[in-house]
This record gives sequence, structure tokens and C-alpha cells, in this order.
Amino acid sequence: MVEYDPHRWWSYFHYVKGSMVREIVARVMVCVLWSAGVVVFHARVHALDIPATVHTLAGMSLSLLLVFRTNSSYDRFWEGRKLWGGIVNETRNLARGAGVFLRESPELYAALLRWTAAFPFAAASSLRGKAELGPLAKELPADAVAQVMASQHVPFAVARRMSELLDAARREGRFDPYVQMQLDQNVQLLVDYLGGCERIRKTPIPFAYVMHLRRALLVYCYTLPFALVRDFGWMTVLATFVVAYVFFGIEEIGVEIEDPFGHDDNDLPLDLICATIHANLAALVPPASASPSDSSAA
Repeated sequence: MVEYDPHRWWSYFHYVKGSMVREIVARVMVCVLWSAGVVVFHARVHALDIPATVHTLAGMSLSLLLVFRTNSSYDRFWEGRKLWGGIVNETRNLARGAGVFLRESPELYAALLRWTAAFPFAAASSLRGKAELGPLAKELPADAVAQVMASQHVPFAVARRMSELLDAARREGRFDPYVQMQLDQNVQLLVDYLGGCERIRKTPIPFAYVMHLRRALLVYCYTLPFALVRDFGWMTVLATFVVAYVFFGIEEIGVEIEDPFGHDDNDLPLDLICATIHANLAALVPPASASPSDSSAA
């Protein structure tokens, strides 16, 4: 995600990173060259002008479609951010609640904290089509990491490890089954939040809507010079550039933010969120505890 100050205008006016310019420049320039060809043909060969009424009416409808497209994509982006905010909160709640009952078992508490910190890294990697535990892979027992990484769904396997550690603490008498159920509720919510993110990622904007909008955009932008050439002359090229830049840019913004879990400039800063969770939980790890073998949780 691009960090910026929303109160500053001109400082970012020249920015290319995150502004969709690189993504749409080819489409816009083709429209500009096409409009220049239309102007030349109209001026030197044969008149090509058409009434602008259709484009006026179609432009209003197209604008509404683009607004709906962008709003739908932003809803997905913001829901993804709320889900990851929930992941942050539940990792902290689990660490807070478990810390009260596991003060006399620092190794077990440290193991729970490490697996809890591993969950966001596993979740982010899973949403990006990978299977990784980030820096936690070096802090956890190698045999347990190997078992988790060999599983079909790595974040789910991590969550299961967390539940097993809570069950081990209950068997040691650190808390009763009711407390275990309450603490495991945090683990369940982590899985639920990840499921919400997977729902966003695996449910794209309906294909028919996307294709209809793109076809309408192309038809509108490529026929626009014919509606402008009689009144605008060579200014048709500039007018086509402006319209194409605005319309293609809005559509591309919707494309970029509809799946906010990747590495694009405008995606959610998942790496930063994971690092924040890791730092928060690492600060709670008892200093005398070494990496446990997790044998008690098997």
C-alpha cells in the first residue's frame, strides 16, 4: 500500500506508483492515436462526424456503471480490512486471556504465542496462493513446522495447533473446560475471519458485469472521436485522451482493489499487519522460555 498524506495535493501529483498510469497507458494511447487518425481522415478524405446525442446519453449510463463497479470493489477492500482488523484484535485477546491462566506455565504460553503469531503469516500467504509461516518458521519446532507445512490448509493446521495447546493447558489443570472454550473462541474467530477473506478472494465480480462494462468502455471511447471531430477539430485528440484516461482509470482502480490481499500498490499492507502482530506477541513471550517441542499438545 502506498503511504501518503491526504491533505497534500501537489506533492503526489507527479506520482506514477499506485496511480494506475502504468496499467492504463497502453489503452489510453491507442485511443489517442485512433482519435488522431479519425481527425486526419475527417479533414482530408471524408467527413466522419456523427451526432453527439447517443454519446451524451451513453456517457451518463456508463458513468453510473463505473461508479457501481468502483463502489463494489471498495466494499470488498474495506471488508477485507475489517476482517484483518479482527485478526489483529483476536490474536491480542487470545494472548491477553491465556496469559492470565498460563503464568505458571511459561513454556506452554510461549508456544501458544508463537503459533498465534504464525497464524497471520500463514493466512496472508494462503490468500496469496503460497504456504509460509514467515519468520515464525525459525522460532517454532522444526518437526511441528514440517507437519503444518505438509497439511492441505496451512492456516487451519496452525489454528489446530493453537487449540491443541489450549487443550494441553486444560489437561495440566491450568484452567477448566469453560475457560478453554472461551479462549478457543478466539481461535474460532481467527478461522472465521480467514474464511471471510477467502470468500472475497474466491468470489470475483461477476464475469458478465465486467465484460459488459469493458465492451461498453471500448465502444464508447473508440466512437467518441466521431461525435467530437466536427466541433472540436484537433482538440478531439485531447478530449479523447481526457475521457479515456478518466474512464479507463476508474475501471482499473476497481480491478486493483477488488482483491485486496495481493502485492499491488493499492492492496492491504498484510506484511505490515503480520509484523505488527508478531511484535505485539513477541513482547509477551516469557524471557526464560525456549522453543517447546509441542509434545504436550500432541
